Amino acid sequence: MIRINLLPHREEKRKARRQQFYVLMGLVSVLAAVIWFLGYSLISREAALQNEKNEFLKKEIASLNKEISEIKKIQEQTNALLSRKRVIEALQANRTETVHLFNELAKQVPEGIYLRTLVQTGPKIVLSGYAQSNARITTLMNNLDESPLLEASTLVETKAETVVGRRLNAFSITTMITRQTAQAPGKK
Repeated sequence: MIRINLLPHREEKRKARRQQFYVLMGLVSVLAAVIWFLGYSLISREAALQNEKNEFLKKEIASLNKEISEIKKIQEQTNALLSRKRVIEALQANRTETVHLFNELAKQVPEGIYLRTLVQTGPKIVLSGYAQSNARITTLMNNLDESPLLEASTLVETKAETVVGRRLNAFSITTMITRQTAQAPGKK
């Protein structure tokens, strides 16, 4: 029988497999490093792009906030101007109110009534004076209530007083003035 020694052949195969293993291990390491580098590069690029987008958005938000503050200032100015306009319109609508009030009082005050003071606070008017009798005070209040300019007359006080040797009734009446609303142009 022939004896063949297979040990060197096996040893050579082992060396070849070991060398193949080391080469494959190196290739896999290089491939892993390349994949890691590519992944890192992609992620870094995406992060840089996102940071640029964030910076752009921050700049835009800052400019929009500035515009919003300017808009708020303009709105405050507009509201101030509108309130001034309303005050002017109210004054314009009621500028002849005093003339109408005195004209109406001249029409409504009956004989025997002497007005001493007239005080207006907003729409409230306080009349005080002297009357020859309580019936004339009642007539005055009825006339004021029937007036288109005045309403809600209330007797605050009445008392007997002697003025220049005559016995008169002192009175105080509150009434409310009916505010005229401004009509739109073209309407009557």
